[in-house]
Amino acid sequence: MDDDLKKLIEEKKTIDGFIKVTESPTKNLTSKEKAILNRKGNLLFNSGDINTARRIWLATGYSDGLTRIGDNFLKTGDELSALKYYWLAHNKNKAMPLIEKTANMLSSILSEEE
Repeated sequence: MDDDLKKLIEEKKTIDGFIKVTESPTKNLTSKEKAILNRKGNLLFNSGDINTARRIWLATGYSDGLTRIGDNFLKTGDELSALKYYWLAHNKNKAMPLIEKTANMLSSILSEEE
């Protein structure tokens, strides 16, 4: 493989590899399938496999699971990722403080530039 192509692939690779992940729940899952997947996500999350649980809960749109992923990101100090998962979970109680903090930070930066 050409070295430039290898370099380009490495630059574009993400935590999810080349698997397309969506931020919208999969529409063709039945309620029963979602419940089974959500339980599997809970088991994985509780055993420490946060990334796989995250991918399952993104696919099912499981708001409690997405909130738990947000909490995990917040615990590690990654507030923007936490905000993303709170937003996807439609958890405004947890999202709004982070939105306000981000808005205040941006406002402060912009006023310093004036």
